[in-house]
Order: sequence, then structure tokens, then C-alpha cells
Amino acid sequence: MTALLRQLGKGDRTVLDELVPLVYHELHQIAEAYLRREAQGHTLQPTSLIHEAYLRLVEQSHPDYTSRAHFYGVAARVMRQILVDHARSRQALKRGGEEANVPLSDTLEFPGRPVLVVALDEALDRLNAVDRRKAEFVEMRFFAGMTAEEISECSDIPPYTVRRELRLAQAWLHKELAP
Repeated sequence: MTALLRQLGKGDRTVLDELVPLVYHELHQIAEAYLRREAQGHTLQPTSLIHEAYLRLVEQSHPDYTSRAHFYGVAARVMRQILVDHARSRQALKRGGEEANVPLSDTLEFPGRPVLVVALDEALDRLNAVDRRKAEFVEMRFFAGMTAEEISECSDIPPYTVRRELRLAQAWLHKELAP
């Protein structure tokens, strides 16, 4: 897979037919993990999320993936951005984003989840401005589901350092997102 990613980085688009079957299952698992964290009734499905992410990944002119882990990290970042864009569009005033959704049943549904996704995205952007490496580690760990060892392999940083950076980033994000 790494060899195929390097060929893709050199501009060889013919490898996409070989690459897609290799990455589809893993991308689907990442998408399912993302959507499990979303509120019930989310309008995106895992398949549509990975298809949108795949289209965005393929549109890149010369992707420079150094490894399998790097590719999945980039894919996770793209999926995160798709979910954030989706949450922002649901929040838009012209679509009544601040109003509570009223389902056909007698109960009310309060759409707080899109607000959390946007707040997390904004907090990650602030973390990125302070410490890019920590922000990238958070994306790889929590959005791509990568282990500390996989992040270590991708970034050439020892696993114990990755774990420490993740703990520090988690504490920073907790402080940022606290009411």
C-alpha cells in the first residue's frame, strides 16, 4: 500500500483502481467511528462520508503520503472537515440552525451535537496555532482511530512521547471546551 501511495504522489493516477479496495474498509471504519459520536438522526451515513472524503483526497494534485498511517491521518482530517462543514450548514441561520428540530413524534429533539463539533473544530484550530504537532496527534488518534504506535510510525517520534503529547493536548482541549 505504501508503494501505491508513493506512486500516487508522483502523479500516477492509474494506481487508484488498486488502492481503493485496500483502503475502503479502513476508511469505512473511521467514518463509522466518527458518526457513532454524532447525535442520533445525523443525516450523513458512513458510505457518503467516505465517498466525499475520497473525492477530496483524489482531487489533491500531488499528495505526498509517506506511509499508510500518514494517509489515514490525512483521511481523518478530511472527514473531520466534512463533518464540521455539515454541522455549520445545519447551524446556519437561514436553515433555522438555532431552532430546535421538532420530529413528527410529540417529543422535541435539541440539536446540540453540531454545536459541539464546531466548538471542537475551533478548539483544534486554536491548538494548531499554539502547537501543530499536538493538534495533528489529536486528529490522528481521535478522528482516525490510530494508536500511539501508528502515530509514532507516521511521525518518527517515540510512542511514549506521542502518548505524553496526547495527554497534554487532551488537557488543553478540556480547558478550552469547559463552560
